[in-house]
Amino acid sequence: MIERVGLIFLDRPGLAEQIKLAQYAEQKGFESVWVCETRLVRDAITPLAAFASATERIKLATGVVNNWTRTAALMAMTLATLHELCNGRVILGIGAYWDPLAWKQGINRRKPLTAMREYVTVVRRLLNMETVTYEGEAVKVRDLRLDLGFDVPCTPKKVPIYIGATGPRMMELAGEIADGVFHNFFTSVQYLRGSLERVQRGAERAGRHIQDIDMPQMMAVAMSEDVEVARNAARYAVTMYMGQQPHIARASGVDDELVQHIHDTMGGWPPREGGIEAAMPLVDDIVVDMLCAAGTPEMCRQRVQEYLDAGASYPVLCPLTPNIAEIIDAFAPP
Repeated sequence: MIERVGLIFLDRPGLAEQIKLAQYAEQKGFESVWVCETRLVRDAITPLAAFASATERIKLATGVVNNWTRTAALMAMTLATLHELCNGRVILGIGAYWDPLAWKQGINRRKPLTAMREYVTVVRRLLNMETVTYEGEAVKVRDLRLDLGFDVPCTPKKVPIYIGATGPRMMELAGEIADGVFHNFFTSVQYLRGSLERVQRGAERAGRHIQDIDMPQMMAVAMSEDVEVARNAARYAVTMYMGQQPHIARASGVDDELVQHIHDTMGGWPPREGGIEAAMPLVDDIVVDMLCAAGTPEMCRQRVQEYLDAGASYPVLCPLTPNIAEIIDAFAPP
C-alpha cells in the first residue's frame, strides 16, 4: 500500500474544481498538492493561495516554477507570503525552464547550472532573514532583506526547496544543494534509476546522505476500467509532451528518430491544428506504458509501485483522465 501520495495540476480542470479536489485530497490523506506552470496557462501562485485558504494540513508546492521569470527577491517575498497564508506548508519546486517558451519571452537561459545554484542560494538566504549582497553571474542583489508584512515575526521562514531536474548535471546539483528532487513525469523507471545515481553523486560531493533528500516522482495517470480508453488518453498526452519537450523523451531512451518524426508530424511547437492527433499513431502501447501509468486502477497502482521500488519517495499523481476524484480514491493512503 502506498503511504505517501501527492496530486498535481497542470492546465486542468478549472480552478474552482481544483480547489474542491485539493480539499478532497486532503480529506483522503494526501501529503501534498502541487501546481505546475506549463506553457502560458495559469500561474502557480494564485491557485496555491486559493488552496491555502481552503485547506488546513496538506502541503502546498510549486511543481514547478522557473528561475527566470521571477527574480530571486520576488520569489523569496512570494514564498514568505504563502508561508504566512498557509501556516508554513509551502514547498518551492523550481526548474530551469524550457525552450522555445523561454526564448519567445526574450529569456536567454545561459549557464543554467550556475543560474540555478545562484538562485537557490539567494532565495534560501533571504528566507533565512539575512541581509544579502550577492554578485553572481545570473543573480545579483545588493544589501537586500525581506521586510515581511505587518505583524509577521522577522524569523527565518522554513521553505523546502526541490529542484525539478532533468539533465544529469542538474540532478547532481540537486543532490548537492536541494532539500528534494522533483522527478519529471513521462520518464521511465530506467531513467529514474540513473537519475538517483546522479543525485547520490552530488550529495556525496557535498558530504550529504541521499536518504536525507526527498524524491517525489511526478506520475502521469490515465485510469479507466477500459484499458484502451486509458491508453488512448495517455497516448495523446505522451505525443504532445514528446513534441513539446523532446529532451524528456530522449532522456528516457525513446529513439531519436521517433522523437523527431513525432515533432515533424505535429508541425513543430506549438503544433499545427490537428498535429497531435496526426502524430498519435506513431506512439505505440510500449512507449505509452514505459512513460505512464495507464489502465485499470490496479494496473496504475502496480505501475506506480515500480517507481517506488526503484527509489522514488512517493508519487505525485498527474491525472490524464477526467475522473480525478476516482484517481484520488484509488491511491488514498490507508
